[in-house]
Amino acid sequence: MPTAIAALALSLSASASAELLPPEQMMADTVDAEYDRSVALLEQLVNINSGTHNFEGVKAMADAVRPEFEALGFDVQWIDGSAFGRAGHLFARHEGGGRGAKMLLIAHLDTVFEPDSPFQTYSREEGSNIAAGPGVDDDKGGIVVILSALRAMQAAGTLEKANIVVALTGDEESAGSPLSASRADLLEAGKWADVALDFEGLATENGKDMGTIARRSSNSWTVRTSGNTGHSSRIFSAEAGDGAIYELARILSHFRAELPEESATFNVGLIAGGTDLDLAENGLSATVSGKGNIIARTAIASGDLRTLSEEQTDRIVAKMEDIVGTNSPGTDAEFTFTRRYPAMPPTQANRALLVWLNVVNRDLGLQEQGEYDPAKRGAGDINFIAAEVDGLAGMGPAGSGSHAPSETVDLDSIRRQAKRAAVLMSRLAASPYLAR
Repeated sequence: MPTAIAALALSLSASASAELLPPEQMMADTVDAEYDRSVALLEQLVNINSGTHNFEGVKAMADAVRPEFEALGFDVQWIDGSAFGRAGHLFARHEGGGRGAKMLLIAHLDTVFEPDSPFQTYSREEGSNIAAGPGVDDDKGGIVVILSALRAMQAAGTLEKANIVVALTGDEESAGSPLSASRADLLEAGKWADVALDFEGLATENGKDMGTIARRSSNSWTVRTSGNTGHSSRIFSAEAGDGAIYELARILSHFRAELPEESATFNVGLIAGGTDLDLAENGLSATVSGKGNIIARTAIASGDLRTLSEEQTDRIVAKMEDIVGTNSPGTDAEFTFTRRYPAMPPTQANRALLVWLNVVNRDLGLQEQGEYDPAKRGAGDINFIAAEVDGLAGMGPAGSGSHAPSETVDLDSIRRQAKRAAVLMSRLAASPYLAR
């Protein structure tokens, strides 16, 4: 057992009857007292269209939350995104000078709903705790949780000495290029921090809140095959060979048979083949032509690969390269792999943070959060810094229908998550962090 986790276990057993301290009770009371303010802010933010490619809308989101952070004593900086083809990011920094954990809080300003989407406005039936709207859960609700928690800390006096950076990216849903530019500031903040808390949606299972200590990678791959074209009567002959489509089918069949392993998935999202093929510049569509009596000259397939560690990624990619490189007669194949979101593996240090969070749950009278299966959720911005800092994801509110015009949020979960975050951050800020 690592030293920090052992020390944590001892401290937990020694405080088995612990309760909220007076400042912590004040934080919980403040979150409840400001609930209506939080909901009103959420409605305001949701009604700002901030689709990733709506640069003015993403900047308007930043402008709307900027004064909220400034009122809490944060130094706020807008980082222009022209270098990576996006609107930009909003970073807020609070240097309290305390000796406790340095914390990075992560959320995002953008949504998947662009100005041409029919899903544009916040709605809530009278008396209901469920609200709907673009980004209401992913991730404007997460921003509201951050602000609610920080206001509670300020009211209780625990924010004063805390060292916190809030990173609100403007392109989480469609990261700008190159990634070295679009995630440079986030990576720098990750190297500075001891702990990262990601305020995307809370994972739930069977009605219970879950803790997220890992998120899988998200990478993309493409296989393009070529072969000899000619009359179909000569298919499989020594002169004609197998043709491009059969070669692509062979490769995908071997992928399916040889690549599966625990925690990894590999999907084929696009496939096309024929005599002639023209792939769109964005790689999302293709125009093909061909006839049943002509051997296909070219074919292409593209998809993604999700893994729980970079070692797993490397191992599976090596297998893919071997399969692609062993060609059928008369064919050739080219394999391209693009690394996008690295994995956030389930480290012992991340588990230790979940133990911290569950002590907070106990003291707040909330249920313990178990580990959520990382195969059940996608990648996020915290993945980019997972190699640099210990972290927890899923600190935002609970919702449903993310990325669909049925997206909703459970407004009561905003209070629950804000209380958890405020108490956890206050405790982390109160003493040096030892886990890494």
